[in-house]
Amino acid sequence: MKILSFIWRRALATVPLLVLVGLITFLMIHMTPGDPASVVAGENASLQAIEEARERLGLNQPLPVQFWHWLVAAVHGDLGMSFTSGRPVTEVILERLPITLSLTAGATLIGLVISIPLGMFAAVQRDSWLDRLTVFTTSLGIAAPEFFIGLLLVLLFALELGWLPATGYIPFFDDPLEWATRLILPCLALGLGVAAELTRQVRGAMRDVLARDYIQTARAKGLSSVAVIFKHGLKNAAIPVVTVLGLQVRRLLGGTVIIEQIFNINGVGSLAVRAVFLRDLPVLLGIALITAIVVLIVNLLVDMSYGYFDPKVRAT
Repeated sequence: MKILSFIWRRALATVPLLVLVGLITFLMIHMTPGDPASVVAGENASLQAIEEARERLGLNQPLPVQFWHWLVAAVHGDLGMSFTSGRPVTEVILERLPITLSLTAGATLIGLVISIPLGMFAAVQRDSWLDRLTVFTTSLGIAAPEFFIGLLLVLLFALELGWLPATGYIPFFDDPLEWATRLILPCLALGLGVAAELTRQVRGAMRDVLARDYIQTARAKGLSSVAVIFKHGLKNAAIPVVTVLGLQVRRLLGGTVIIEQIFNINGVGSLAVRAVFLRDLPVLLGIALITAIVVLIVNLLVDMSYGYFDPKVRAT
């Protein structure tokens, strides 16, 4: 019951935030130069045709009225129709959302697989050559932008060695092996930066925990190093790491915009770029709303995980 009550309170608290995200996105789009009606009417359209398109799209109404109509429809699950394709926005986004979520999940998995053992070993081997090498390499990983890493991966593994395909995406149910193969390079491009950031967090949290009195007590009782590190050390160091991991998911969702362009993947990121150039207002608002929902769900899962890692949180 406590968990359900917690989820319900968090869900209610996110409603104003989602409205604010939609409002900010709406205002930013209208502050940029360009006219969606001109795009919809065509390149050489007359003024009359542009005005007719503006009236058909509802762009001749005051901005508060436009936003209110969109908000009321969004509450009922209707994100409107795309100005350019004429298809429902929800349908357009949901077609591409699994692609972007696959990239995000793959990059997160890579980040965890690399960061947890590397950060633990660096913390245990404090001030050793491995610790110093870890600090150096993770600093490079944090500083290097995703597009630079992506281009290097394409140059090495696709063009030079020919081990992996450089571009394209295959749906999972068409060919699972090809789906995984084509995701390796873009997920690495996104995940290496996450791995660098998480490794620093795991290292710092583990060093702090391993210096605590109860760790020394556990060792004095004769517990093995493996039991001390995994049972007492890693679990107690997990809360700050999980918090940073939740923040990294936002970074990954933003990073997919560039990575999808580099690897020619038609996910939500490439859809957002196209919608910006065509000033497809309903699509942009829909992407902002759904992205905000995904981020809020991740934050909720992070908050719920605190109860598992920390009994004090579980008791409140």
